[in-house]
Amino acid sequence: MKIQPKGPQAARIRQRKFELLRRFQFPDDFLPGSLSQQHLRCGKPNCHCAEGEAHLVWSLTFMAGGKKYVQHIPKHLVEEVRQRVEAGREYQDALREVMAANAHLLVLARKQRLI
Repeated sequence: MKIQPKGPQAARIRQRKFELLRRFQFPDDFLPGSLSQQHLRCGKPNCHCAEGEAHLVWSLTFMAGGKKYVQHIPKHLVEEVRQRVEAGREYQDALREVMAANAHLLVLARKQRLI
């Protein structure tokens, strides 16, 4: 999924992203947030969902810049997005664990009067 938006804002975002990638060296295709499914009725009176089973709709929900985003995910991209979200979550968990270990080591060093 290599969709490249255009324009100055997209260029600034890509520039910042690649700056972080060079600095921290983590994979560039992880996704934040969570992937969820809902069953929705479209509201068309002649659609099968009016009386039968509702439509299955997938969405990616994530926070960026303090703002919540919800993005519809087409069926053909669901598995790829799911894998990228899971990889992002695993990376974040590992990073949190490393930072927690560093904090614990700092506490131990202070208790041992090493620093």
